[in-house]
Amino acid sequence: MSPGASGDVVSPEAFDGSPSTDPATPEFATDPVGGSIAVLRRGLDAAPEFRVGLKATIAMAVLSAIGRLTVPLVFQQVIDKGFKHGELRTGFIALMCSLALVVIVVVWLAQRSASMRLWRASENALFGLRERTFAHIHRLSISVQNEERRGALVSRVTNDVETIAQFLEWGGINWIVSLTLMIGTLTVMFLYAWKLTALVVLVLVPLYPILRFLQRGMVRAYDRVRTNVGDVLTQISESVMGAAEVRAYGLEERTNDNIRVAIRKQYQAQVRANVFSAVVFPTGDVFGALAVAVVVGAGAWWGPGWGLTSGSLVAMVFLVSLFLEPLADLSESFDNTQNAIAGFRKIIGVLDLPVEVPDPEPGVALPAGALPVSVRGVSFRYGASGPLVLDDVSIEIPAGFHVAIVGETGSGKTTFAKLLCRLADPIGGHILIGGVDLRHVGATPRRDSVRLVPQDGFLFDTTLSENVRFGRPDASDAEIAAAFTDLGLDEWLARFPDGLQSHVGERGDQLSVGERQLVALARAQIGSPGLLILDEATSAVDPDTEQAITRALARLGEGRTTVAIAHRLSTAETADLVLVFDAGRLVEAGPHADLVAKGGIYAGLYSSWLGNTR
Repeated sequence: MSPGASGDVVSPEAFDGSPSTDPATPEFATDPVGGSIAVLRRGLDAAPEFRVGLKATIAMAVLSAIGRLTVPLVFQQVIDKGFKHGELRTGFIALMCSLALVVIVVVWLAQRSASMRLWRASENALFGLRERTFAHIHRLSISVQNEERRGALVSRVTNDVETIAQFLEWGGINWIVSLTLMIGTLTVMFLYAWKLTALVVLVLVPLYPILRFLQRGMVRAYDRVRTNVGDVLTQISESVMGAAEVRAYGLEERTNDNIRVAIRKQYQAQVRANVFSAVVFPTGDVFGALAVAVVVGAGAWWGPGWGLTSGSLVAMVFLVSLFLEPLADLSESFDNTQNAIAGFRKIIGVLDLPVEVPDPEPGVALPAGALPVSVRGVSFRYGASGPLVLDDVSIEIPAGFHVAIVGETGSGKTTFAKLLCRLADPIGGHILIGGVDLRHVGATPRRDSVRLVPQDGFLFDTTLSENVRFGRPDASDAEIAAAFTDLGLDEWLARFPDGLQSHVGERGDQLSVGERQLVALARAQIGSPGLLILDEATSAVDPDTEQAITRALARLGEGRTTVAIAHRLSTAETADLVLVFDAGRLVEAGPHADLVAKGGIYAGLYSSWLGNTR
């Protein structure tokens, strides 16, 4: 009976044991975001830094709005009392003008102080929002990240946060000031001439349902804009990262077509959103002009009968202008607000993605030295309804063993390796490292003790030393150089004129695939992990580099447990234990010689590999 078929625990000493099962981990559901007000409330909750000093900022903004109301009152007093009975009262006029000057200075100071406080709070809020969104993306499991497009996730942290900036720095406080100014102005207008004010309100009432209709359309339009911005970023990032493949296969025209389609969709969505903005602006102007016309016409016709003085009528014209002033900004305010709501909606959508691999606080530490691995009844799938990628896998790996994982493409070996370093959690079963359930291990001790060297040997756009230092941030240059020496890579490093300070380029493009692997191995070496996981470390490299990698791997594996996905079965020949995966199941396990003699799946793979190498 094959070890994986029955779900038994497989050990190198005895390839059988007692079955171990575990209920699947429950799935998480993303809560609906809700309407515009709910989105704004949740968005501001996600940026708590914005609320620091917000009450004082609002108070100063409101003071500014109230101060502006005094100017029409000063005009009314000057007209009605500064020219009394044909006498020019210069002292009274000077007093009123001085009062107006003081009010204007106070308003300016209040506006300046409110703006400065608001800008600081907004930038802090945006900084925190970017950090939290970025950190949340990195906490997502590989299952969730595989379902989301990378360009869309990048857009959430960059463009969508940027759309919120103008709202936090201008739009949000503008609504507060505008509402305060409109309510205050309307109150003063009623005190001056309630009949004339009632006519103004009657003229402006139809504006509310019109603006409400336009607002709903803008919400949908800007949501499409943000979605299409993410699509454009996805297409561009894919074409840039895959530039070599695009040229090699002559896909320039097809790639350009895809980008043009994405850009055109964004253009069409932006145009539709701007149509709503273009309608809002003249609509506010039309109703504003009607309101002023009503004040002037009705005031001149019925004003004397209603007890309006010349000063009161002039003040009413000023007050109506103040009341309508926010309408002139409605287009920009609505545009700014709806854009921010769409941005908040997208960011909240990311923040609502469940963290399926939560790190325990503080978590359990792992023992020092080589770590044993115990895999018990592990199953895994990508997504809630995807097929099983791993099915009831069980294996015992003693500390210090060198293990090779083999199998056809799609057999689940790479997924198994990722589960060992907890890039995702199994939906069933347990993984124990050093006798501790991996779910209970703290993030820092897990990263220190378990290291994955991925297939592509990803490097950052910096120097060799800084790329290795990612393996241990406090490492000195001397320790980094020692890591290369320990792996026998002195001669290779000496080829670089600038040594450790040589730049590797974006994604390490100035190095070959094999050279990137060598740097990745040095990065793993300096971290001194107890468990090292290698994902096809010798795939797609030239023979000379393969020999350098093989020698480095031999030294790297000393004193620690290694699990290597073997693309070339020369790795499996020297392993203490070979694990054979097929269609997500562990079907064979044992030393290389035993599996070849058995004549099973591994023997067939090995025979085929020998035939291809001759």
